[in-house]
Formats: sequence, C-alpha cells, structure tokens
Amino acid sequence: MSAWSNGSSNVSYTSFLLVGFPGLQESRIFLVLPFLSLYLVILSANALVIHTVVAQRSLHQPMYLLIALLLAVSICVATTVMPAMMFSFSTHFNRISLPCCLLQMFCIYFLIVFDCNILLVMALDRYVAICYPLRYPKIVTGQLLAGLLGVAAARSTCIVAPVVGLASQVHFCRSDIIHHFACEHMALMKLSCGDISLNKTVGLTVRIFNRVLDMLLLGASYSRIIHAAFQISSGRARSKALNTCGSHLLVIFTVYSSTMSSSIIYRVARTASQDVHNLLSAFYLLLPCLVNPIIYGARTKEIRQHLAILFQREQLPAPPEKPQSLPSQEELPA
Repeated sequence: MSAWSNGSSNVSYTSFLLVGFPGLQESRIFLVLPFLSLYLVILSANALVIHTVVAQRSLHQPMYLLIALLLAVSICVATTVMPAMMFSFSTHFNRISLPCCLLQMFCIYFLIVFDCNILLVMALDRYVAICYPLRYPKIVTGQLLAGLLGVAAARSTCIVAPVVGLASQVHFCRSDIIHHFACEHMALMKLSCGDISLNKTVGLTVRIFNRVLDMLLLGASYSRIIHAAFQISSGRARSKALNTCGSHLLVIFTVYSSTMSSSIIYRVARTASQDVHNLLSAFYLLLPCLVNPIIYGARTKEIRQHLAILFQREQLPAPPEKPQSLPSQEELPA
C-alpha cells in the first residue's frame, strides 16, 4: 500500500501492523513468558470455579450459574487478546487486516459491556432473593434468566455496534502501524486522515452514558438489598446475605474502577509513553479476569466448600488394591 504524504491522500490502508510495546521492540520476546503465565493462571482459575459450579447439582441455581457465566466471559476476554499478542511477540508476525481488526475491536468491547450487564442481572437476582425470598423461586425462573441474558446481549450489541460501525467508515492513511497490542478504538483512530470528531463524540457519549446508567442501577439495587438485609431477624441469614453482596460489590468495584481509571489516565497523562498506556490497557482488560475467580472462589461459602472437597480428593492417596486370592480347588474348572 502506498505511503501517506503531505497530509492528503485518497489511499486507505486495509491491513495494519500491531506493535504492542514499541519501546521494547528488541526485547519483546521476553514478554512472552510472563504473559503466558498470566494467561494460564486466568484460564485455570476461571475454569476451576466454572467446573465446580457445573459439576455440583447443589450449585445449579441462578446466582451460581451467573457467576459461572461471568467467569466464562472473563476467559473469552483474555482469549480474544492474549494468544495473538503472545504470538506476535514470539514470531514478529503481527499484521492484521482491517475486517479482522474491527472484529477484534467489536469482540473486546462487546465482552466488556456484556460483563457489566451480567453484573446488572446478578444485582436484580440478589434484589429479588433478599427482598422477596418467599417469591424468589416463582419470579426468577430459567425462562426469565434466559430472557434477561438475551436483553443483556442485545444491549451490549447496541452499545458497541455504532462505535465499530463508524470506525469502519474512516479512511486510514496516516500510517499502517497501530501502537497497541490489540485493535483498540482510539489507537486505530490515530491513523485516520479525516474528520473523526463524530467517532470521538459517539465513543465518549456511549461510554459515559453506559457507565452512569449502570452505576445508578447498581447503586439503587444494592442500597435496597443492604437495607433489606439488615431487616432480617436471623443473624446467620443476615450475615450470609451481606457476605454474598460483599462479593458482588468487590467484583463490581474491580471491573468499574479498572475501566474508569484507565480511561481517566489515558486522557490526563498525555505525556506518558505509549508503553505505559498499553500497560494500563492490559491492566484494565486482564485484572478482572484474574481477580473475579479469586473473589468468588474464596468468599462464596458454597463454592469454597466444594473447591476444598475437590482439592482434598485430589490429595488423598489411592486405596491399595486388595490382593486377589487364589481360587480354591473346588472353584477350579474341571
């Protein structure tokens, strides 16, 4: 593809080079091992909790199934980014076509928004369970849960599709090098040679509106939940309800604080190097994937108990086989 010159060209690049950490070009191979270790930890931690929920019939309840789905989304987020990133670090083959770049962008943002929408469904589930415990089995049915998750997926698509759709209409003629480890929206927009004010406005508006609405809904839901929990007369039931809400609030804090802090620092720390911005992007993408299974595995009593039983079963030595006794003379075939 011909190069861009003098600030004007009708040429638009259709493939790009992803340069994850441009300041570490010569030593990027050494990033493979730490990122591979992190990826394997994310996979194993999330898969272990998911396996525990799926394998135990007593955990086939809406709250635990939503936890398993949330952790499955975490695996998808990490898998969307990390294998391709590590492959480019080790082989220096990091060219990506524009359609694949836009597809990766859509998948990353869709999964992040869907993750937040699952947290909203979990908040609704806990609201009904604690505020209307006697009616909970009749209200929160499998059909309702499937419908809510369908709405969550549709909402995620409606939020992300306009941003990616507008990005697909842009001409990229400044360069074919994306200084990022993934097709992040603003990293790709830096390569445009036209007016992208609409892209920036839509992207910022969608992000702010989505975050503010989510925080209002979560705040209203959990304030009612905590108020109702303190009205429970049984100390044991009250403690269980607050502990469950505490786990969900920790996950919400991890997800939203990492996303918002990354966005704020990206706009404030203009003088920071590209490597620092990329590291922050990796931080906000991967931190929830790493922390969420630890929070739910350690703080959710039922999951923690089944995990403990699973580990004890693995550590127990196999019982010795009984020696087979020789058949008596009467038992011998004639």
